[in-house]
Amino acid sequence: MKKEKKVTLKVKKSVKKTTSKKAVKKTKKITKDMTISDVVKKYPQTMEVFFNYELHCVGCFAAEFETIEMGAEVHGINVEHLLYDLNKKI
Repeated sequence: MKKEKKVTLKVKKSVKKTTSKKAVKKTKKITKDMTISDVVKKYPQTMEVFFNYELHCVGCFAAEFETIEMGAEVHGINVEHLLYDLNKKI
């Protein structure tokens, strides 16, 4: 049986937390401050999620500077739900 290596992460207020490498990989990769176009360029499979949320601005000019949070707010979408689905897709 292969042993998991432990990784030490810094958490708020300099508190240290030990966790496995597997848990580190499960952290969010897409955040609400990323632009829509950056996400689509890096993870093309996320276009389906944007379209499911009726966020069709993926190909428009605004996607170059508009963050996921801004797009969600303008379209009345819960940003946390959107982020969950985007990260699940990747």
